[in-house]
Amino acid sequence: MTSKKNIALIAHDNLKTAMVDWAKVNSLKLSSFDLFATGTTGKIIEANTTLTITKFKSGPLGGDQQIGAGIAEGRIDAVIFFLDPLAPHPHDVDVKALLRIAVVYDIPMACNKATADLLIQLL
Repeated sequence: MTSKKNIALIAHDNLKTAMVDWAKVNSLKLSSFDLFATGTTGKIIEANTTLTITKFKSGPLGGDQQIGAGIAEGRIDAVIFFLDPLAPHPHDVDVKALLRIAVVYDIPMACNKATADLLIQLL
C-alpha cells in the first residue's frame, strides 16, 4: 500500500489569491494528499476551499524554516511555492534556505502555476 504524499503549499502575499484559485481548480487531486502550508497561506486556502491543511507559522515568523525542517526530516515530499520575484521580502534568507534544502534533498518544487500544474499531475 502506498502512503499518502505530503505536499507543502506556500505563496507570497501578492500571489495568495492565485494559490487559492489554483487550489480550487486542483482540489480533487490535492485532497488525496496530506497538505501542509505556512500559516497565512494555509488559513486562506482552508477558508476558500474544502481542503484540510496542517498549518505552520507564517513565513516571516519561521514557517518557511519549519517546512525546510520537514524536508530534511523526510516528512515533505513536494513543495508548491508561488514565489513573487518582483517584491522584496524581509525573510528572503529563509526563502533561499528553503529553496536550497529542497535542492539538497532532491524534493520537487514548483515555483509558479505552470510548474505546479505539471507537478500535481506527476504526484
